[in-house]
Amino acid sequence: MASRRCLAALRLRLRPLLLSSHHTQNPLPLTFTSSSAAASSRFTTSDPFSSLRRHFSSSPPPTSDGSDDEEGEESEDEEDDWIDEGDNAGSKRFVQSGKTEEEKRKEAEEIGYRVLGRLDPSSENPFKPYEPVFAVVEIGSHQFKVSNGDSIFTEKLKFCDVNEKIVLNKVLMLGSKTQTIIGRPILVDAAVHAVVEEHALDAKVIIFKKKRRKNYRRTKGHRQELTKLRIIDIQGIDKSEALAAAA
Repeated sequence: MASRRCLAALRLRLRPLLLSSHHTQNPLPLTFTSSSAAASSRFTTSDPFSSLRRHFSSSPPPTSDGSDDEEGEESEDEEDDWIDEGDNAGSKRFVQSGKTEEEKRKEAEEIGYRVLGRLDPSSENPFKPYEPVFAVVEIGSHQFKVSNGDSIFTEKLKFCDVNEKIVLNKVLMLGSKTQTIIGRPILVDAAVHAVVEEHALDAKVIIFKKKRRKNYRRTKGHRQELTKLRIIDIQGIDKSEALAAAA
């Protein structure tokens, strides 16, 4: 409603000016006099719509010299500086929001593993002959009974990549044909070495919820992220007696 009133008032004000300019070939210029010559030359115009324009002291009309170009260049430089500062600030925020190597190491040890580094297939042979030794390890909240050469699927280990060597340091029990060692709760000197083979997704599980006589049905799917580990060595138990008993 207010916009219609504004348009009506503007139409009423502009109508006599448009009619006068249409009937007369040389319309009289609109001149605003001022005490100074510079001000009179600035505001003297022959445009019939000049009475509706405003000139503010903070943004004077453009001049013919090159001062505007210099100001434009300065403003562009200021914008570039501001963008650079923003990028630096964003990178700093990203670094602060991420975890440091020490925090990653502590979190991995709480889960039950430690990353050693990349596996070099040219100089290392991860596949060793079978040894009649087993170990019970804890990864996260799950326990696994493993032997040399076994492959297991665990919940995704966040801070390790494919073909990296890791050590499972939460060993609960070691055993062979001749002896059994039980930890209280873990064995400090025992370790199980493994290699990360792949990160995969488990089969889809369908979650269906229903409430009878309430028109309530919900269906969702979930695929658990998994990490496949290959056990390459078990340390902390005497293997000579086990090999002799196996022979």
